[in-house]
Amino acid sequence: MQDLVEHIESSLGDGVNSIDTSFGEVTINARRAAIKNVITFLKSDSLCKFESLIDICGADYPARERRFDVVYHLLSMAHNQRIRVKITTDEVEPVRSIAEIFPNADWYEREAFDMYGIIFDQHPDLRRILTDYGFEGYPLRKDFPLSGYVEVRYDEERKSVVYEPVNLPQEYRSFDFMSPWEGAKYVLPGDEKEGEA
Repeated sequence: MQDLVEHIESSLGDGVNSIDTSFGEVTINARRAAIKNVITFLKSDSLCKFESLIDICGADYPARERRFDVVYHLLSMAHNQRIRVKITTDEVEPVRSIAEIFPNADWYEREAFDMYGIIFDQHPDLRRILTDYGFEGYPLRKDFPLSGYVEVRYDEERKSVVYEPVNLPQEYRSFDFMSPWEGAKYVLPGDEKEGEA
């Protein structure tokens, strides 16, 4: 694995800010402007062969100047190795789309746009994919309000689409933090009949 890290560092040069290796996983912290070159290299280089894009996701850190991480997960089936590539961006700086390198990136990038508002430059069809038409805001941002919005669903009884205020109730739950291997000191719901047999 260390040979791979050194090969990537020497080949990509200033396209990479740093490479971290922990728990047997490699994470490349790349420059946003170099993401297309980094992904192209990882896919086509004979020592890398990361030919499968597993996922692209976002992460929001609102306290940072560049609040978003865009995280790419790649797989090399030839070498049985996974790699993670991370870049940072904000609400206005676009990230270069990699849909021409990995066609399945199309929907992953649309999801990151829809949920976080991350803009992908040169994307073939950047529009919302999970939220409703005309939806305002980005649901996975940490500053997204949990009330004041409506949800849309199809009501089978009315045979129509209904708009209702968002309701996110959560009942109070008491956790006992007991080990599941030791067993509870009380009867768990659903186990009442076990003692009767």
